[in-house]
Amino acid sequence: MKKIVAGIAVMLLAVTMFGPSDGYAKKTSVAEIDKQLKQLQQEVQAAKAAQEKAASRNQEAQHYKNKTTLNLQYVLDQIDQVKGEMTTISGKIASTEESLNVTATELDDAEARVASREKLLESRVRLMYTDGAVSYLDVLLSSTSFSDFLDRADSLKMIVDQDQDLLVQHKLDKQTVIAKKQELEGQYAQAKQLYTDLESQRSVLKEKEAEKQELIAYYDEEIQEAEVISEEQNAKLVQLASNRSALEEQKDKIKAEEAARRAAAAKAEAARRAAAAAAKAAKAAKSASSGGSSIASVEEYAGGNGPFLLPVGSARVSSPYGVRTHPVTGEVGKMHTGVDFAVPQGTNIHAADSGTVLVAEWWSGYGYCVIIDHGGGVWTLYGHIREGGIRVKVGDRVERGQTIAESGATGRVTGPHLHFEVRVDGKTVNPMPYL
Repeated sequence: MKKIVAGIAVMLLAVTMFGPSDGYAKKTSVAEIDKQLKQLQQEVQAAKAAQEKAASRNQEAQHYKNKTTLNLQYVLDQIDQVKGEMTTISGKIASTEESLNVTATELDDAEARVASREKLLESRVRLMYTDGAVSYLDVLLSSTSFSDFLDRADSLKMIVDQDQDLLVQHKLDKQTVIAKKQELEGQYAQAKQLYTDLESQRSVLKEKEAEKQELIAYYDEEIQEAEVISEEQNAKLVQLASNRSALEEQKDKIKAEEAARRAAAAKAEAARRAAAAAAKAAKAAKSASSGGSSIASVEEYAGGNGPFLLPVGSARVSSPYGVRTHPVTGEVGKMHTGVDFAVPQGTNIHAADSGTVLVAEWWSGYGYCVIIDHGGGVWTLYGHIREGGIRVKVGDRVERGQTIAESGATGRVTGPHLHFEVRVDGKTVNPMPYL
């Protein structure tokens, strides 16, 4: 019955798990998918817990089944032993009954002899009572000669001895037969009692055997139920994994679409603001070459409304994007392809936006460097990272604001800072409009 119920449960579980697959396709929100993934994780944990519990239950039932089977075998051995003893006792009872039959015959013979002797003795007593004790003397005195007297005396003595022997023999026969009969009756009663005791013991053992068989059947049922539960949870885990894969795929698709939309928007924004950015950059470069304060010109770029986060917060810009005199080589009119943020060594560097890591290693004059692909041909570059400061690897998916490295002074630099670039289709653009 429990197998049937378990089978129905598995079918219902399959219908329940495989049914909502279309529902996942209808979800268009990453937040909703994350919520479903979290719920799936909880279900996975619950399924694994149920599976572990079923395995423990299976193991325990198997243990007790094995133990009960050993006990059952012991009981069966005892039953066989008792049956053997009962067979032996049955043989003894039959033998005793046969002996009792023989003794009964002997007793009949003895009683016949006793009866015969009793008649003879009764005739003797009757004769003595009728003639009196003096008759023995009369017999002697009526002798005709001395030799006749002696013969008569010997005859009388033989008669007296015979009477005495009859009395003794009569008593002995009766006692012997009675004693033998009592002995055999005792043996018979003892054998009968022993057989009854063994039969009672066998009955108890049979009850124990039935009890052990019932326990084994119970543990078999427990094992089957645990196996069914384990199979159900296996099926559920497989389906949950399938659902999770479908959700992850849907999530990646939505993110890719969102990234493409952002990249397209960023590209359009970059094109729209390219002219203004170029004008500002030219103005900044002109101001720097005429001896004006580079810090003052940099302040013009502080606080934009672009799509990217500032990678190191509100740090001061120590060198803007554009043409400048190279601080290391002294080369005049050298193009500075990014923006330098003046930050102490070890400052956390954050991803300007979500994307996939393309580079996470030493990269020429940039020193240790990380490049992130944000989709739509837009990249961001983070240079001069300290040795051992890279916290991501190639192929990693990073989120907006995630710490990816620590600032340093590796590569071609004069001191600790972060060199930050934005590249569109591989070409550098002014990062400031994007921040």
